[in-house]
Formats: sequence, structure tokens, C-alpha cells
Amino acid sequence: MTALEPAIDTGHSPYHDLIGFRLVEWRADFARAQLELTPDHHNRSGIVHGGVVLSMLDQASGFCGLYCTVPGNTRLAVTVSLTTNFTGQASEGVLTAIGEKVGGGRSIFFTRARLLGPDGAVLGLSQGVHRYRSGSESPEGVPQKR
Repeated sequence: MTALEPAIDTGHSPYHDLIGFRLVEWRADFARAQLELTPDHHNRSGIVHGGVVLSMLDQASGFCGLYCTVPGNTRLAVTVSLTTNFTGQASEGVLTAIGEKVGGGRSIFFTRARLLGPDGAVLGLSQGVHRYRSGSESPEGVPQKR
């Protein structure tokens, strides 16, 4: 069974706090995140809700294109499109989402992501299109708003 790893500070996100999203590995063109399933993440069938699967894939996809090379700066983007396939289910343990940037240009980047269950089985796959927010096109990013 996978254990939760220390989280990387990406700034305050109420939604991340709500669902328990934790970014645990982050570098250029790559992001890995974890979430420990609780009964609050279940649907009426007692398995992980599809919205949790989609959220994990979307966040890993976005973060893989947003690594910033300047400490204290940040990069932001919005999801334009996320095509998702649900391929498995889990009800307990740690989920791991892995996002990889696979291409793009100055303002748009393309991603693929997968969500793994505690046993390594694939629970979901996605392909994403994301648009950088103004100033976030450069790997140096912009100063964080306080």
C-alpha cells in the first residue's frame, strides 16, 4: 500500500484542502500528486466518486505545465479541455495522479495523465489542453500575489 509523501507548498488552495490533494513531486513537464481516500470521497456505491478522479487528473495535468524556475514566483493556467476515461475503482488507500506535459506553444500546452490506485491499477486516464494565464508563459513565472 502506498503511503502519503510530504507535500510541496504550491500556495493556498481551498479546493485542494477540501479534497485532500497533495502535490508530492514537481519538475519541468511533470507532476505527481496524492490523495488519501476517505468515505467522504465515495459515491453512493462506496467507491471513489468520478469527480475526485477527474479532479486529480485535472490538477496533475495543470501542474505539469506550471513548474516555475524562480523561487517565490508562480505560474497559472486554465483547463480548456480535459478528455477523461474512467478505467477502474477503489474505495480506500492512497491515489496517485501523474501528469506529463507532451507539447504546446507559447500560450497553450498539452498533457496526459493517469490516476493509479493503491495497488498500482489504473483508475483513470486523461488528455488535456491548458492555456497559460497572462505572464505565466515563461518558466520564470510572475511574483505571487499576497
